[in-house]
Amino acid sequence: MSKEFARSRRIAEQMRRLLSEIVRRDVKDPRLQFLTITGVEVSGDLSHAKVFFSLLEPDADPGPAEGALVKASGYLRSHLGKAMHVRQIPQLHFVHDTSLSEGARITSLIDDVVDEDSGTEGGHG
Repeated sequence: MSKEFARSRRIAEQMRRLLSEIVRRDVKDPRLQFLTITGVEVSGDLSHAKVFFSLLEPDADPGPAEGALVKASGYLRSHLGKAMHVRQIPQLHFVHDTSLSEGARITSLIDDVVDEDSGTEGGHG
């Protein structure tokens, strides 16, 4: 693993922790009340960061929460700048993370197949 890659991963993880705390503790927008920062990917030159978020209610529309994050991005960047020791705080780009809801959907499909299979198992004998 190169030093550049290790550094950007370290910065991404630090940003994820800090953003989670800032959103939870300092941002008072009710649209962000049930939001979790699930990950951050930082570009190699550290100028851009994709911030992945998920909602507690997987079927909820992510649009309002994403709008609130975009509106708060200057505030978030200024707080990151105070807490992190980097020359430049990346531009933040927010992406709704659907992996949790997709995982739940796949688990449900698997459960359905297992239930169907166990229901027909007795007839093959």
